[in-house]
Amino acid sequence: MEELLELLEEIKPDVDFNTEEGLIDNAILDSLDIMSIVAEITDKFDIVISPADIIPTNFNSAKAMWEMIERLK
Repeated sequence: MEELLELLEEIKPDVDFNTEEGLIDNAILDSLDIMSIVAEITDKFDIVISPADIIPTNFNSAKAMWEMIERLK
């Protein structure tokens, strides 16, 4: 999880990913941010994120992203 938080903070340093739970719902992340995050997660964790996985539920919080990573490993 720590690796994910570091990755997210590099992409969007002004967001508190430890506590924010509405990254998509509150328009904190836009589509370009999501594509950057998907690319970085894919490289860092050696997983494949399919288009079906790119849904708001999986990207609304760092915890949701981590759960998706764990599921796809």
